[in-house]
Amino acid sequence: MALNLRQKQTNFIVRMLNLNQTITPGGAGGMSSASAPAEEVYKILIMDAFCRVVLSPLIRVNDLRKHGVTLYFSIDKERQKVPDVPAVYFVRPTPENVERIAADASRGLYDAFHLNFSSSLPRPLLEDLARRTLEMDSVHRISKVYDQYLEFVSLEDGLFSLAQPKTYVQINDPSAGDREIEDLVEKIVSGLFCVLATLGVVPVIRCARGGPAEMVASALDARLRDHLVTRNNLFTEGGNLTSSFQRPILCLFDRNFELSVGIQHDWSYRPLVHDVLGLKLNRVTMPAEKGAAKSCELDDSDPFWVANSWSPFEKVAEEIETQLSKYKQDVDEVNRRTGGKDGVEFDGTDLIGNTKHLMNAVNSLPELTERKKVIDKHTNIATVLLGEIKARSLDAYCTLETDMLSKGSVDRSSLLSLLRGKGTKVDKLRVAITYLLSLETTPQSELESIEAALRESEVDTRAFHYVKKVKSLNTSLTASASSASRSNIVDWAEKLYGQSISAVTAGMKNLLSGGRQLALTRIVEALMEGKPNPEVDSYLIFDPRAPKTGPGAQLKGPFKEAIVFMIGGGNYVEYRSLMELAQRSQPVKHVIYGTTEILNGIEFVEQLTELGQKMGLGNAGGPTAQ
Repeated sequence: MALNLRQKQTNFIVRMLNLNQTITPGGAGGMSSASAPAEEVYKILIMDAFCRVVLSPLIRVNDLRKHGVTLYFSIDKERQKVPDVPAVYFVRPTPENVERIAADASRGLYDAFHLNFSSSLPRPLLEDLARRTLEMDSVHRISKVYDQYLEFVSLEDGLFSLAQPKTYVQINDPSAGDREIEDLVEKIVSGLFCVLATLGVVPVIRCARGGPAEMVASALDARLRDHLVTRNNLFTEGGNLTSSFQRPILCLFDRNFELSVGIQHDWSYRPLVHDVLGLKLNRVTMPAEKGAAKSCELDDSDPFWVANSWSPFEKVAEEIETQLSKYKQDVDEVNRRTGGKDGVEFDGTDLIGNTKHLMNAVNSLPELTERKKVIDKHTNIATVLLGEIKARSLDAYCTLETDMLSKGSVDRSSLLSLLRGKGTKVDKLRVAITYLLSLETTPQSELESIEAALRESEVDTRAFHYVKKVKSLNTSLTASASSASRSNIVDWAEKLYGQSISAVTAGMKNLLSGGRQLALTRIVEALMEGKPNPEVDSYLIFDPRAPKTGPGAQLKGPFKEAIVFMIGGGNYVEYRSLMELAQRSQPVKHVIYGTTEILNGIEFVEQLTELGQKMGLGNAGGPTAQ
């Protein structure tokens, strides 16, 4: 059983667009309905901003038309009356959306209202909707109400995001109270429940003790247990205490487990595109030279992206040249065969042969045109990246950071040279923070010279000082762990810094990225194996299908499938590492990587800066800090 999350979410959305009627699979990937109803129903689609983000990577405008959607609107915009046409609403279950739906129904904007909520509609809101529509005599317009459990964004078969911004700041905010943390945990649990409901699986949950991961694991376990005792539950896979190896494992982590991965520069094509061009929802917007900026898609419909997105940048540049050369050869071959150029013109003596060549040429034109579009797109992207690499010395940043993280030592002159040389202020801040995280101990004199270099470049140092504070607290906590009870340490950490310390017992090695294999990947591999291992033996086990009392939580592995979820922001570097783990395993395993939001280094450093500001650390740099 493959965890095909993206395909299942697409299927649910297609069914929703067809008024929640089951559609016989037809076109590739279930994107179009083969056996359409005898009479096609034309309809209008109404979405809020979040649900539009959910649809964006899955359904294009042409796909909407295939399913009879002639118009689509935002729920918060004024709309004209369109009588005799049903409307499909796909929105979050919020009081504002319920109020707007009731108002639309009272005005009779559409013939029938098919209401689809992205997650479960709470009973008070359902009652509010019923009361409003009854009062306005419009309840007859409400055709159906569905809980769709689709409150997440599937970017690829093995990648999803809950699209919950600034989670890292919220969960580590020293001023956050219990209520705010509980609300945040509930939001994350709701999103993960939607993912599991879409997959139709109840996983075995593993996480480290303490911090956000345990809070989410415990709340998700309770939510699943409550749901499994209802009569019509959403989980269809057979589960019992002895069949854990057939169920996936859900491994929960939080960003403090391995901070450096969220900060470091990377030399692979996809992380570079994410970092430099701000890849969002599988799209990038190219800088405008003449006229408007151009947006282009980078997803599994682009064969070059699929084949090369994890390659080092120099290999990508070579491959673009190779593809362009092959394209030119194929064009010349078509011209030669049709006598268009450098070839013998048709003399009419071999009419059948000539016609065959012409037909082949005509048939090959769409494929050649498409290839040229893809080559041009990646040539443009690579050109912009190369310009940024040269202007900012990004190759030097990548090399130095990789050396520091893999060796645990630093070439001080190279570091100071970078801090005083090319690169944006954020580039310099990221390499300085990576230095902090890569060395177990940082000499005071070295620290002072690095901070002085940052000040010279007018860099905002609040993120640097925040990480320094977190690291020093982790070090002192780890050193005193043998002489004090864990609960006392956690209490002390939480009194000082709210939720900023997540896995006290994990020690410093989880903050540092040891060698080329990420700590995250190493731990996930150990959890999937399910064998005794000192690194993961202390990890908690939650099994929602096991009895609450007794030896229910003794389930081990091995697990063929895993869902790895990072609380507080994930990135493409971790995603790549986990995909490589799945591929090199024998037999091949299946791993899905999810996160509260996907962040590049610039975006993550912004959140660290905000936390430094909340703690009153460091300085804000010059007036034009960037």
